[in-house]
Amino acid sequence: MILLRHGQSEFNLHFGATRRDPGIIDPRLTPLGHQQAEAAAEAMAREGITRIVVSPYTRALQTVKPVAQALGVPVLVDPIVRERYAYACDIGTPRTTLAQDWPEHDFSHIEEVWWPEVEEPEASIVDRATRFRGHLAEREDWAHTLVVSHWGFILSLTGQSVMNGQWLRCDPTAPGPERLVWHA
Repeated sequence: MILLRHGQSEFNLHFGATRRDPGIIDPRLTPLGHQQAEAAAEAMAREGITRIVVSPYTRALQTVKPVAQALGVPVLVDPIVRERYAYACDIGTPRTTLAQDWPEHDFSHIEEVWWPEVEEPEASIVDRATRFRGHLAEREDWAHTLVVSHWGFILSLTGQSVMNGQWLRCDPTAPGPERLVWHA
């Protein structure tokens, strides 16, 4: 599979400058984030993608939009690939609002409030990543699946820290990372 971290968000911009939570709930992409999404669309056009899985956070949905348009492949919105809930940016948008804002996607299978109410322990995101890895490894199309996700989830799957708009390959049939370093 290919893992793509969403483009730069308003949260990333402010947090990167101050290392403090700016309190932005479910942030949108910055102009640079939109450029990163467009660049990802161009790169993914050469990768044989037949299926996309995306997190329900706005920054991920905005990132996947040009990619999905360029590829014309099905998009599955799945909260299992969401970010670890630790900052204000990890408070999501309710399902009904997402469905209104993004009518091209099906949100009917997710809960109205699909993010945790309290900070998510590191072990919880590692467990989600392990479950996702196992589920995807059972699919014949895993090598042609694009997952648009977040720093913490990608770290949990691969042990690697990726920048906004960066992508990497991951073999879900291989063992997961042995050790994780939880800092950006």
